[in-house]
Amino acid sequence: MTKLTDTLSLRSGATLKNRFVLAALTNTQSHDDGVLSDEEYRWLTMRAEGGFGLTMTCAASVQEEGVGFPGQLGFHDERHLPGLTRLAAKINEYGSLSIAQLHHGGLRAMTNPKAPSDDEKLKAKAMTLDEIQHSRDCFISAAVRAERAGFGGAELHGAHGYLICSFLSPELNRRDDAYGGDAERRARFLFEIIDGVRAATKPGFTLGVRLSPERWGLLLPEIRDVAQKLMREAKVDFIDMSLWDVTKEPEMEAFKGRTLASYFADLDRGDVRLGAAGKIMSAADAQAVIDAGYDFPIIGRAAILHHDFAKRAAADPNFTAIATPVSEAYLAAEGLSPKFITYMRNWKDFVEAPAA
Repeated sequence: MTKLTDTLSLRSGATLKNRFVLAALTNTQSHDDGVLSDEEYRWLTMRAEGGFGLTMTCAASVQEEGVGFPGQLGFHDERHLPGLTRLAAKINEYGSLSIAQLHHGGLRAMTNPKAPSDDEKLKAKAMTLDEIQHSRDCFISAAVRAERAGFGGAELHGAHGYLICSFLSPELNRRDDAYGGDAERRARFLFEIIDGVRAATKPGFTLGVRLSPERWGLLLPEIRDVAQKLMREAKVDFIDMSLWDVTKEPEMEAFKGRTLASYFADLDRGDVRLGAAGKIMSAADAQAVIDAGYDFPIIGRAAILHHDFAKRAAADPNFTAIATPVSEAYLAAEGLSPKFITYMRNWKDFVEAPAA
C-alpha cells in the first residue's frame, strides 16, 4: 500500500520526497506591486522546512490587469524576479519541489474584470480575441519567469471561476468563436497555454493544472473529460483537483451515490499524477486520499495551522490539526503576518475573536 512518506516521480524527471503537497493559499502578504515581501517569504519557506514534498506559492498574478487580491504575489513583471529567485532558492534548499501557481483573476479581478462573455453581476466585460491571446501569452511569459527564477515548475489555476475556469464554463463562456461554443472550444484557452508553456520552457520544467468540477456553471462530466484529455495527451505532469471536501458527493443529482473524488480517481491516468484538496485535516485524512486512488493529498487549512504538518503526519498516523479557533499569537508563531491573520478572519471560526 502506498504511504504518505513514499516518494513520487513525475514525468518531468522531478521526484517528490513524500506525498505531502502544500496547497496554493491566498495570504495577501506581499507588496501592492506584487514584489515578494519578507512575510510571504517566511510563510512559504517555513512550510518547505516543515517537510512538504512540494511547496506551492499562493495564486500569483500573470498579468497586472488580472490581479485578484490585494498583496498578491506577482510573476508578471521583471521587477518581481529578484524576490522570486530568493524564494525558489530557499524552497529548493529544503528539498521541496518549488511550484508557482499562475493565476489571472478574470471576472474576479480587482480592477477592470474581464471574462469570455459579458457578466453583468460581476461587471466583467467580454474579452476581444486580441485580449484573449495576450492573456494566454502572459501565462506563458509568467511560466518562463518562474523557470528563470529557479522554480521547479508551475501550476495553471483553472478553478474557482478565475480566467481559465471561466472559459471552461458554459454558463460564463457564451462565445461563438474559436474560444467558445462546444466543450472542446471552451477548453482551447487552457490547452493553448499548456502548449505555449511546453514550447517556451525546458523539458525538466514541471507543469500542473488545477481544476474544480463544480460551481461557476461548470459541469462535472465536462471537467472529467478535460482531465482525461490532459492525462491522455500527457503534456502536464499533474492535475490538482479542488474538491472543497474530498469525501463529498457531487452536486449534480445524476452523479450522486458516490464521491466526487471517485469520478477522477478512475480515469485512465497514464503517467500524469493526480492530487486532491478539500478538508484534509489529519494524517488519516491524507492517507485516505491516497487510499481512494489519488497520488497525493493537497494540504491547505491544516498547513496554515501547522507549518510542519508534513513532518508531524509522517511521524504520527494519528496526528490531527489543532482545533479552531486559534489565537493570533498562535498563528503568528506559525509564520502568519498581521495581514494574513486579518485575511483569515474571513474564514468562519478560524481566528479567535479579539479581546474586548
